[in-house]
Amino acid sequence: MIDRLVNASLRNWLLTLVAVIGLAGGGYWAVTTVAVDAFPDVSPPLVRVFTKSPGLSPVDVEKQVSYPIEIAMYGLPGLERVQSKSIFGLSRVTIYFEEGTDIYFARRLVMERLQKARDRIPEGLGKPQLGPITTALGNIMMYEVKNENGADHSLTELRSAQDWLVKPRLRTVPDVTGVLSLGGYVKQYQVRLDMDKLLARDLTVGNVRQAVGANNRNVGGSFVERGGEEYIVRGYGWIRPGEDGLSDIRNIEVGSYDGTPVHIGDVATVAFGPEIRRGALFTSTDSTSPKESVGGFVQKLINTNTQAVLEDVQQQIASINEALPEGMTVEPFYSQGNMVNKAVGTVTNALMFGAILVLLVLYVLMGDVRSTIIIMTTIPIAFLVALIGMKFTGLSANLMTLGALAISIGMIGDGTTVVVENVYRMLQERDDLENVSMPRIVSEATREVSRPVVFSTSIIIIVFLPLFTLQGVEGKLFSPMAYTITFALIGAVVLAITFAPVATSLLLSKDSAPEEPRVVQWLKARYRPIVQWAYDRPKAILGGVLALLVGALALFPFLGSEFKPTLREGTYAVRAVLPPGANLETTNEYTRRMQQSFTQFPEVTGVYSRVGRAEVGGDPEPVNVVFNVIELKPLPEWNAGRDYEELQSAMSDSLSEEVPGVAANFTQPIQLRTDELLSGVRAQVVASLYGENLDTLATKAQEMAEVIRTVDGAVDVRAQQQGGKPQVLVRPQREELARLGISIDDFLQTVETGVGGSTAGKVFEGIRRYDTFVRLKEGERSKVEQIRQLPIRTQKGAVVPLEQVATVDVFTGPKQISRNKASRRTYVQLNVRGRDMGSVVEEIQQKIGAEVGLPPGYFTEYGGQFENQRRAMNRLYVVVPITLALIFLMLFITFGSVRYASLIFLNVPFAVIGGILALWLGGLYVSVPAAVGFIAVFGVAVLNGVVLVSYVNDLREKGLSIKEAALEGAELRLRPVLMTALTTSLGLLPLLLASDVGSNVQRPLAAVVIGGLVTSTLLTLLVLPTIYRWFAEETDTAAM
Repeated sequence: MIDRLVNASLRNWLLTLVAVIGLAGGGYWAVTTVAVDAFPDVSPPLVRVFTKSPGLSPVDVEKQVSYPIEIAMYGLPGLERVQSKSIFGLSRVTIYFEEGTDIYFARRLVMERLQKARDRIPEGLGKPQLGPITTALGNIMMYEVKNENGADHSLTELRSAQDWLVKPRLRTVPDVTGVLSLGGYVKQYQVRLDMDKLLARDLTVGNVRQAVGANNRNVGGSFVERGGEEYIVRGYGWIRPGEDGLSDIRNIEVGSYDGTPVHIGDVATVAFGPEIRRGALFTSTDSTSPKESVGGFVQKLINTNTQAVLEDVQQQIASINEALPEGMTVEPFYSQGNMVNKAVGTVTNALMFGAILVLLVLYVLMGDVRSTIIIMTTIPIAFLVALIGMKFTGLSANLMTLGALAISIGMIGDGTTVVVENVYRMLQERDDLENVSMPRIVSEATREVSRPVVFSTSIIIIVFLPLFTLQGVEGKLFSPMAYTITFALIGAVVLAITFAPVATSLLLSKDSAPEEPRVVQWLKARYRPIVQWAYDRPKAILGGVLALLVGALALFPFLGSEFKPTLREGTYAVRAVLPPGANLETTNEYTRRMQQSFTQFPEVTGVYSRVGRAEVGGDPEPVNVVFNVIELKPLPEWNAGRDYEELQSAMSDSLSEEVPGVAANFTQPIQLRTDELLSGVRAQVVASLYGENLDTLATKAQEMAEVIRTVDGAVDVRAQQQGGKPQVLVRPQREELARLGISIDDFLQTVETGVGGSTAGKVFEGIRRYDTFVRLKEGERSKVEQIRQLPIRTQKGAVVPLEQVATVDVFTGPKQISRNKASRRTYVQLNVRGRDMGSVVEEIQQKIGAEVGLPPGYFTEYGGQFENQRRAMNRLYVVVPITLALIFLMLFITFGSVRYASLIFLNVPFAVIGGILALWLGGLYVSVPAAVGFIAVFGVAVLNGVVLVSYVNDLREKGLSIKEAALEGAELRLRPVLMTALTTSLGLLPLLLASDVGSNVQRPLAAVVIGGLVTSTLLTLLVLPTIYRWFAEETDTAAM
């Protein structure tokens, strides 16, 4: 079949060229349409349910909202786990499904169960709603709505523009699934009640709320007929917008006192005011001081092209800026597009420089421009084939998939190199060139090597089989690499037996076979005595190699381990937590101080801080939590002598000194989201503690944190902040309420409206709508004693203070409650710096097991990146040996000999030596990228062994002795072996030396491949010829 394909390509050479041009055109289409991301989206299928319960404490939110929703979800098909988080006024329940579950199917399942859960949630405590159809990495842009050119729009005006001008238009952008507003003041029509005036007129808070609601409504009066026409009847009772609306509210009658009507204006101040805030936004740059601002987050639809969505959003922002009021503008301060460009740029630059190095190597070793052009032409076309495969399988072009192309750059050209080199050899050796056509010579030369070319490519593809078996986060990160390499290699092997023969027959002539390049002659001249010397000392050579292998394996346990190196995103994310009792104003002041601490570093260009939470659909954070995004200069512009990790440590130390009392976790935006996906916590490693009693959980978590702080390499150690939230508990005296004829509902409405306030309708300003909000004025609800004096009306019309029918107590309660696997959970989170993650977690487990005693029913779990690393490595430890056994089987089938298969297989440990040494010399850890590097180098090493041994066997069939065949075969195969090793190594060299965004993720992979190829190539050229005699067949050995 392969031979027929070769002949058909040469006979129909024009059709072959047209097909290749068509393939290149399809590749160009794929390049322009394939999704582009910085990093693979590792989010599992999950659905989030948010329930807003204003004023409800964390304990009440857990019992009455989170728990009913959580329990309703168990039993769903494909369910993996359910997590919930309950904070003041908000519940978030996250339902995780198994990999492969369709997200829209999962949302439909959740929605069905949500109907049952709603029936279990008491009336008035909130309506559960599904979160946006996005992923944890879906926040692709954060922007600021700000003043420019000296304009002085207020924070209320900026927020109104965000909510009613910017947000609706951004929502119309294709594949934008949500826009969340943050910061500023949301305008309200506020009724601020005066308690003394209410008491003087025998009125209650409930009377005012009821009056406002009853005097702000519309009705439809159907229609009337007049003169053969219909006239629609509208009963228009809406409160008018603007100042007229304030006047309307003031004139609403609440009741009467001594026969005189009492209006709202008599007992309250009616004015515009801000909505109760649970969040804020602060911005500062290297040239401006911290100031409060208004902004928003853009969330993209799941499984969409990040770069394309961002381009559309940028265009819409440009259009929005033209329509905003004068002096107001929208300006992004964080965009994943910046990191996409940097990360993709890192790999594409490495690919470009690698291709140049490969071109130089090919030209130097081939010694001919035309053959070099033929080989180099196949590389970009094979890349385009890979991109077509990526497009049809839904893979995005990102740091990992483009890195896979860098790995394959040397392997892709191997097949074509073998074909061209064999054509040259045949042109040099044949004596009947005048009687044979060039296409026939090319056909014979190609068919002679076509099967080895297909076989060797198959070995490389099989080597990457372990990556296809990875699951979870590691599967989403590294399986795309295997797919990309496979697509590229399939394209390369097809081109090698179709396009390469055609191009060779067209570009080369019978007299074009060049002489062997001088560089190759020089290499052979120096290689010949070395391999001869080695051949005469087989035991010493083998003993030295075994010593090297033992030494390398002895180093392995000391390398340390991690899941993957931290991706340097070029932006820091710092989550800072204040004491649990801090209010918004206190946190805002701390935020200003934190920003000043960050902006003193010359590497920082801007700091943007989110205090508390944005709208529902975002992170459910309390007001004592600050999320800082720190924009940095490009790494080459840093001149303070610090590297990326050292700057993190310096900032952390500075923050601890200048803003004491703040617990900060230094990470990066995408890394933070990825960590949260792994364990529900925004840190690299989390030690979870499960149990029922909140006090016991908090005590034991603090003990665990103290133990963990003693472990070297554990930084940012912090136990979850659960308790410490001051609370005022108003508990009714039911006997007294019954005696006075006051219902529980009236009692609770008084507390809710008087202290927390309540919405009594809306005022419409065109399409804009603003709440009317009833609440006691600030000076009469800020103290516990004032709460005790709240007026409440009895059944007989008398007004009594709240303390007469209730007890009002102050105590400290939980700030938030987390649940996982149907149990309450707390945790200790930490990051790892300056040491490998595997050994840190192992030491933590040992120390906690020995020093922290847990009551019955309480247990710990460890998660985060460590969990993924362990799962990935355990799977690889099983699958890689199976793959190697499969390769051995293929070698046995090919050579028909266990001895030859074993001889070639020795290249695998040869490659291990260099890979381990490269990690050790580079100070790198054993990680999944390093494992991918070992897998890749195994394939190339086996390929080199096949090339050498098969040629030695051919020479022996021609009558040469074992020694002559081994030495001559090694010398003649020197060039192809060096070409394979050098093209693969030099293709990855720019990635090894790069220092740009994303390069550190691929560095262990590049180091292992380059180091492994150095030792495997050297040992292939020295050891295999030397010990070949021991593996030769018995019949041949006897003749030695």
